[in-house]
Amino acid sequence: MNILLANLTKMVGDSGGMAKVTCAFAHEMKVRGHRVSLVYSDVQTGDFYYPLDKDIPAYDIRHYKGKSISYPWYLKVKREFYRTFDKQKARTVNDEFAASFLLGHLKDVLQTVQPDVIVSFQPAASKMLLCDLQTKIPVITMSHGNPEDYFHTYPKEEIPALEKSAVCQVLLPSFEQHLKSHLPNVKTVVIGNAIPQYDVQADLSAKKDTYKILFVGRLSKNHKRPHLLIEAFAGLADEFPNWNVELWGAEDGKAYYKELQLLIKKHHLENRVFLKGATNDVPSILRQGDIFAFPSAYEGFSLALGEAMSMGLPSIAYNSCESIRGLIKDGKTGILCKDGIIPLRKNLRILMGHQNMRINIGNHARTFAKNYSPEIIWNMWENLLKEIFYKWGMVK
Repeated sequence: MNILLANLTKMVGDSGGMAKVTCAFAHEMKVRGHRVSLVYSDVQTGDFYYPLDKDIPAYDIRHYKGKSISYPWYLKVKREFYRTFDKQKARTVNDEFAASFLLGHLKDVLQTVQPDVIVSFQPAASKMLLCDLQTKIPVITMSHGNPEDYFHTYPKEEIPALEKSAVCQVLLPSFEQHLKSHLPNVKTVVIGNAIPQYDVQADLSAKKDTYKILFVGRLSKNHKRPHLLIEAFAGLADEFPNWNVELWGAEDGKAYYKELQLLIKKHHLENRVFLKGATNDVPSILRQGDIFAFPSAYEGFSLALGEAMSMGLPSIAYNSCESIRGLIKDGKTGILCKDGIIPLRKNLRILMGHQNMRINIGNHARTFAKNYSPEIIWNMWENLLKEIFYKWGMVK
């Protein structure tokens, strides 16, 4: 089968979850004997953060066949104007740019690759393929978060592409319900993210001089919210002098990074809370941890949380995050608490003070993560691709 992955966003140097899934998807389908190509759209040029097999062709439609396309100044002004009062409207300007300047390059990629099936990583890509180019190639539209957002923050012009898709993939059963409530006739399938299965497990029974609370994720203020962990730990540091916090992840703006530094300094935690930066070796980091803290406001299907569970770490997160409730069963595979600093501090205190609880929850989390082993998830994807391919071939 000839598969084209269409992730029409940044890939160069990006350490985010979507870039990780893109490269993992490409690698896995190539290993399984399929022809795989990637089309993306990036302002920058250079190497990907996650390695892509050198035999997998990658086409950047912003820098294509010697021609680079810049975002016109007048569209930037238009987009920023809309952002002041309507973010959904602002997103339509990105679609306007893509339709006006990138459509020809995407069409040429389709003619070059001639795929049997296309996996689209966002509704905007599906819109270009199915509504603007009106391709007859079957398109599977992936979801990387709660599809309820499609109807509140995404351009309305992208919605028809969901109904035109051969199928829309969602990460959790509850997400499927959201999509169906708006588009009853849309075809859906539930496939979660692949979680690595580690041969080793964090040794939570070991007696240590120093125990670690870990955070792994982009240091973003309104999304991952690591400042809440720092604030919660600040009220526990004196009570638990042999516990530290490590925050691993790339900066998401220098202003917020400086804010985190000042917060650490304010609470006199310079020797207790550490901003460690990005890492290419998450398993080694997780193996040294004792608790995984994840105060996100929202998530799709968190790979960082899944990997922590697979390593056998007890996790603590907010009950208000719907996708996290799909992974953490409170008191069994992790701890869910109400949003806010005080509830997080209260539940951290319980976990930090009870080693047997950490061991028990960590073991259950590791068992649960096996439901999303790469073999299971990639088999589901390959079976779906084959099903769509054969159905399309029969119709054609």
